[in-house]
Amino acid sequence: MIIEKKPRVFVPQNLEIKWETLEPLFDELRNREIQSVEDLEKWLQNRSELEAVLEEDFAWRYIRMTCDTANEQLLQDFQYFATEIEPKIAPIANELNKKFIASPFTDKLDKDKYFVYIRGIKRALELFREENVPILTEIQVKQQKYQAITGAMSVVIDDKEYTLEQASVFLKDTDRNKRQKAWEAITARRLQDKDQLDELFNELLKLRHQVALNAGFENFRDYMFHALGRFDYTPHDCYKFHAAIEREIVPILKKEADKRKAALGLDTLRPWDMDVDPSGKPALKPFNNGQELIEKSISCFEGLNPYLGERLRIMQANNLFDVESRKGKAPGGYNYPLSETGAPFIFMNSANTFRDLTTMVHEGGHAVHTFISSDLELNDFKHLPSEVAELASMSMELISMDKWEVFFDNEEDLKRAKKDQLRDVLKTLPWVAVVDQFQHWIYTNPNHTTEQRREAWKEIFEPFGYNFADWKGYEEALENLWQKQLHIFEVPFYYIEYAIAQLGAIAVWKNYKENPEEGLQKYLAALKLGYTKTIKEIYKTAGIKFDFSQDYVHQLAKFIRKELEQLEG
Repeated sequence: MIIEKKPRVFVPQNLEIKWETLEPLFDELRNREIQSVEDLEKWLQNRSELEAVLEEDFAWRYIRMTCDTANEQLLQDFQYFATEIEPKIAPIANELNKKFIASPFTDKLDKDKYFVYIRGIKRALELFREENVPILTEIQVKQQKYQAITGAMSVVIDDKEYTLEQASVFLKDTDRNKRQKAWEAITARRLQDKDQLDELFNELLKLRHQVALNAGFENFRDYMFHALGRFDYTPHDCYKFHAAIEREIVPILKKEADKRKAALGLDTLRPWDMDVDPSGKPALKPFNNGQELIEKSISCFEGLNPYLGERLRIMQANNLFDVESRKGKAPGGYNYPLSETGAPFIFMNSANTFRDLTTMVHEGGHAVHTFISSDLELNDFKHLPSEVAELASMSMELISMDKWEVFFDNEEDLKRAKKDQLRDVLKTLPWVAVVDQFQHWIYTNPNHTTEQRREAWKEIFEPFGYNFADWKGYEEALENLWQKQLHIFEVPFYYIEYAIAQLGAIAVWKNYKENPEEGLQKYLAALKLGYTKTIKEIYKTAGIKFDFSQDYVHQLAKFIRKELEQLEG
């Protein structure tokens, strides 16, 4: 089960990653004569191998740094790559792109196989500006400060220190006073660094706007729509999607909030009342520790399909998990593909809650995607657009419910877990719409003040219900709530994809419920494509539509509501 990398053909086997050893390889690619289609394909494969080696080296630097944000050496290792290697690669990569497009043999390549790849190279050439290289490097280094600031956050509750992830477990406690105390402690800790985070964001905003201007765009929003390869939809389509979510999903969640209020016997729901189980039962505990979470997830995936379980088992055998929450570890969770190895690393902050189970199966969906597309010929064929990557993970959250008895040995807890999951599916949509709309506002109003930003956040959030809680007396917490969203700091505009993919995932799950074997096979067939087809073609392969119109939102919301009613019945 120990993974063995494929032998290298172009890059020396034990190459030390520093510019002095890399430059000759890039020079060779730059200067090589290409005299046939076969030469061109070999050149592409050699370039791909070099890119995979470098991506994996960068991946490990990032992983190690996020596993221990307090370790200065790990931060320096990451920054060395970001400041000494990446900026030198960028202009050469642009030259290699030009060489590829200029080759008379490019037009003779298999159109079906290379269409998406060539389209992406042309877009990269349109966007590249030499003067943006140092700015993008500065952004890369600066945005990591978010991890350092938030990774250092902890609170003391009843004389014991907890990370914020661990402390959030108290928000599920049936004792309302305990919940309030924990929520106030977490919130106070976040607000302690709000000015520092505002200052960091203002610096990032200025740099990002400059990148957009240099590339000939009016604003960073329009630049990012090009940079993210959004060929299939526009900013206007996103606004229509936000409106559809407001009209179709918010009323359902408002009714759910009213039911919660009645079940808890409260006049008003406060922010600390939103995570406790409305049945009045203690929080679900699907596992006791990180090791058990991994083992049970393997069993769950095996129950769906032996191939899926085996992927997680391979990761376990190769130490490709870090799942426990601890102080000094960056917040959040991710699946990081290791481009050369063909496997991923899963990072998360488990505090032994139900939410950790859904994080694991979500990241597990990404992991399966990494494995199943690992044999694609070029590294770039595996560079997934987020609308496809998140379809893999969000669909797995729903499909895996079929085998959740691994985590819950009594029927009542299993039902509660499924109800929670379906409510969360609906809750995802307004939050994504708010975060996305907020980013549209931020970057199309680049000269705004910190105060104006807070006001805009509240104004955008209001029609979506402020999470359906009463924030009276905690207005400062409400207006700074956006700061907890890592994506806004680190991966701007990567967020609407969660809502697009959530709709797709509901459709995948609907297919699975109607015919489990066929639904799962279509889902896996879509994942196998990597990014060798357009997003619409990949969704079609999965047996679903790439659609986020109001009518489609209505249909799928109706399906989820029906499923919820059956569980509640």
